[in-house]
Amino acid sequence: MTESFQRRTMPIGELIRETTALVRDSGKIRSAMRNKQLTPSFRERLMLAVTAVNRCRYCSYAHSKAALTAGLSAEEVAELCGGVYDSCPQEEIPALLFAEHWAETDGNPDEDTRQEVSARYGEALLQDIEVVLRMIRMGNMYGNAWDRFLYNISFGRWGGCD
Repeated sequence: MTESFQRRTMPIGELIRETTALVRDSGKIRSAMRNKQLTPSFRERLMLAVTAVNRCRYCSYAHSKAALTAGLSAEEVAELCGGVYDSCPQEEIPALLFAEHWAETDGNPDEDTRQEVSARYGEALLQDIEVVLRMIRMGNMYGNAWDRFLYNISFGRWGGCD
């Protein structure tokens, strides 16, 4: 018998509710993408931090390429994919640790931790960061749901490569 599917997923009803909420918040997405403090390299670091927790192979591939395009080194991308932040700009590390915590708690971070990050970056930037985290989480969940489907229909031969 093969091992069970190991990546993070969510029930389909929750996935649909979360996606609907994110679409409803499209103005917040535009705001986050226009925020000058949330540079393309910073966004990609955040996305890779969440993807490292959720282990979506599709997002890992796509955002690794996007991170390289945004100016990150191959070494930094590899570290981020492994949950290591040593090569990242020091001023971004608290946000990356928050992103990791945010992903580990399924988007429900500890309120004290959230307040500390808000005090450091400001509430407006933190809200934009959280929009980016929500976006990548949805991508991760869809990718992992697809792989779970492949895994199930193939009796563990496809989609489960961890």
